[in-house]
Amino acid sequence: MALPPTLRPYRMRLRGTLKSPWSRRKRKRALTRHQWYSFFAPDGKLRDGGVKFLKKVRSGGVDPSIRAEVWPFLLGVYSLNSSRAERIAVRQQKRKEYEKLRRRCQRLLKLSNEGEKELKEIVQVSYAESPIFIEGHESPGSGDVFSARESLSVDRGCPSDGNIEQPSRDETSASNSCNVEEEGKSGITHVNDASAGETESSDTESSTEDEPESHLMFSAAEENMETDPNYIKITTSEGDNRKSSQTAEDFATWQRIIRLDAIRANAEWVIHSPAQALVSKDKALKSAVAVGLKDHDHLEPCRIYHAARLVAILEAYALYDPEIGYCQGMSDLLSPILSVMEEDHEAFWCFVGFMRKARHNFRLDEVGIRRQLNIVSKIIKSKDLHLYRHLEKLQAEDCFFVYRMVVVMFRRELTFEQTVCLWEVVWADQAAIRAGIGKSAWGRIRLRAPPTEDLLLYAIAACVLQRRKLIIETYSSMDEIIRACNNMAGQLDVWKLLDDAHDLVVTLHDKIE
Repeated sequence: MALPPTLRPYRMRLRGTLKSPWSRRKRKRALTRHQWYSFFAPDGKLRDGGVKFLKKVRSGGVDPSIRAEVWPFLLGVYSLNSSRAERIAVRQQKRKEYEKLRRRCQRLLKLSNEGEKELKEIVQVSYAESPIFIEGHESPGSGDVFSARESLSVDRGCPSDGNIEQPSRDETSASNSCNVEEEGKSGITHVNDASAGETESSDTESSTEDEPESHLMFSAAEENMETDPNYIKITTSEGDNRKSSQTAEDFATWQRIIRLDAIRANAEWVIHSPAQALVSKDKALKSAVAVGLKDHDHLEPCRIYHAARLVAILEAYALYDPEIGYCQGMSDLLSPILSVMEEDHEAFWCFVGFMRKARHNFRLDEVGIRRQLNIVSKIIKSKDLHLYRHLEKLQAEDCFFVYRMVVVMFRRELTFEQTVCLWEVVWADQAAIRAGIGKSAWGRIRLRAPPTEDLLLYAIAACVLQRRKLIIETYSSMDEIIRACNNMAGQLDVWKLLDDAHDLVVTLHDKIE
C-alpha cells in the first residue's frame, strides 16, 4: 500500500536510519549478563565464532556489570574461538609473563635507588628480544614519514577544566620528541580515570623473587627534565632504529614520568567503581611501597592505590614494548581499563590489546598520527566539500585541530561512561576484523556496513561535520576551531556520534580505504 505524499518524507527518513546499528530508532540495549552467557556453548566456546556477540556490542555496548568478563575478548586477550580450558591456560601463562615483567621493573627500580653502575649495563641488545616482537605484534607502519608538527603533549588537567588549548602552528615542533610543554601550550589535556582494585597487585606478591637481568631493549631517550612540577620535557632520539643499543637510564626516565602522572591522576572513576574505591589505607600504602611511589600524602587511600596500579602496569608495558616505552597520554587509555579490571595482570594484557592499535599514536616520528589526521581530512572532503574548502581557507585542512581526539581517543571530550561505550564499539569492530567477520559481500549486507579499523576516525569526522555550520559561519582561524574542539567536553551525544560515524562508513568506506 502506497503512503500518502505527506508521509513519504517520513518513510525516507526511516529508511535512512535502518541502515545504522546505532540509530536512535534501532539501537538496542547494552549486552546483558544473561545474553552474554547465552552466547556460549557447553565447552565454553562462543557460538558462531562470536558473530552475534560482536554484532550485539556494536549496537549497544556492554553492561557495566560484565565488562571485566567481556573486554578480554574484545581486546584479543582471548580468542573468539577459544574454549574455557584454553582460556584458563592462557590466563595462567599471561599472569606469569606479567609477573616476570614486574620483577624486572622491581630490579631496575632497586638498582636505580642504589645508584649502582650495573644499572647502566643492563641492556645492550636489539629489539628482537622484546616480547612485543616475539609475539608478532604490529610493527610500525611503513608509510611516508611526515615531519612531526609536534610530539605528544599532555597537560595535567581535570575533566572539568575545559580551558586548555592545543598549540598553534607556530608553537609546534618538528623534532622527534615526546614533550610535556608549559601549561596553556599543551597539545592534549591529560585526564586519568584509573581505579584502585580490591585485590593485591601481583607484583607485590612476587617482587622479592630473584630474576635475571632484563634482556629487553628500551627506546632511546636522553633525559632533560624540568624542575617545575607542573611540566617535564624529554628529548628523544631516533625511535625506529631497532638495531641501536639503549641504556637503562631511558627506563629510569620513564619511571619518573609515570610516577608524576600517576600522582596527578584524578578520581572520576570513583563513582563508576565504588567497590574498588573502598581500599584500606594499609593496602594502599603497601602497594605504593611496592612500586616506589612517593609524595602521595595528599591523596586518599583509594587514589594512592590507583596511582600504584598505574605505575605497575605502565612500567611493565614500557619493558614489554620498548620502542614506545612510555609517553604521556598512555595513562589516559589505561585508566578506564583499570577501573574495570581488578586484577593487575588482566588489566595489563587488556592494555596490551588496546595498544596493539593505539601504540602508533605514540610513535616518535608521528607517522601514525599523520595517517589518522589524513583519513579524517579525506572523510570530510568526501562528505562535505564546502566545509573542506572553508578549512583550506583557514589552512586547517590537515585537521590538526582534532589532534587530541586522535591521540587519547575522545577521552577528553566524553564523560567516563561515554568513553568506554565508544571504545567498546570500536573494539568490537576491530575484533570482527581480526576474526575475518564482515569481509564478504554477504557479511556487508547483513551488517549494513563492514567493520572498520578506523571507526574512531569516522566518529571524529562526524563530530566535525555536526558543527559544519558553526565552523563555516563563525570561525575565521585555526585557533578558533582548536578552542572549540577543546571546549566540547560534556556536549557530545556518544550514540548520535556513532550513528553519524556509521552512516559515513556506509557511504565512504570504499572511497577512503
